[in-house]
Amino acid sequence: MSARDDILARVRAAVINDGAHLGDAVAEQAPVSRGYRTTGEHSPGSPAAIEVLVDRLVDYRAIVHRAATEEDLARTVGELLADARSVVAPPALPPGWTGGLGDATAVVHDSREDRRTAAELDQVDAVLTASRLAVADTGTIVLDGEDDQGRRAITLVPDLHVCVVRTEHVVHTLPEAVTILAAHPTRPQTWISGPSATSDIELSRVEGVHGPRTLHVILLG
Repeated sequence: MSARDDILARVRAAVINDGAHLGDAVAEQAPVSRGYRTTGEHSPGSPAAIEVLVDRLVDYRAIVHRAATEEDLARTVGELLADARSVVAPPALPPGWTGGLGDATAVVHDSREDRRTAAELDQVDAVLTASRLAVADTGTIVLDGEDDQGRRAITLVPDLHVCVVRTEHVVHTLPEAVTILAAHPTRPQTWISGPSATSDIELSRVEGVHGPRTLHVILLG
């Protein structure tokens, strides 16, 4: 038994036996209760689930848009990024999504094989990505590194993030999201609940410290 295993065994033993000292005895891990809710009141992608998500996103100061079709999406992206000089895109972003960009906006491509440095990303005005899913109950969008979402760095460095959420990927509760994400547990995940924000010692809100200052969410579908 390694030192790490020995320490963890002692912690488990203390928890199971309410602090009783067991010396070198190794206790079995106590079963974990699964009595919490595993599904929500609203089915995935339902109007009710989407309404809850929008309410939470707006409360977090994200800016929400609706796009019924990919043509609407491209038009909305073009309007949102009309003043951007450049936007970084992951390798498998649907090409039509950038179709509304003007000639003055350069698309910067990034992939695991051809990575932009942090300094290069810092010069990019915005990032456009898809998402894996969204949790209505908490207003959280999850990226898991698929090629239409890209590396974590591209969504953390630029100051503006335009994130597309397909309405059928909106689930009501966190357990539903975890069940879906468990299919690929080793993928690097980014959980986003509104634009980056923190507060100083005087509780003054400061945005853009740990990620994008501005978050636009486009609900597609």
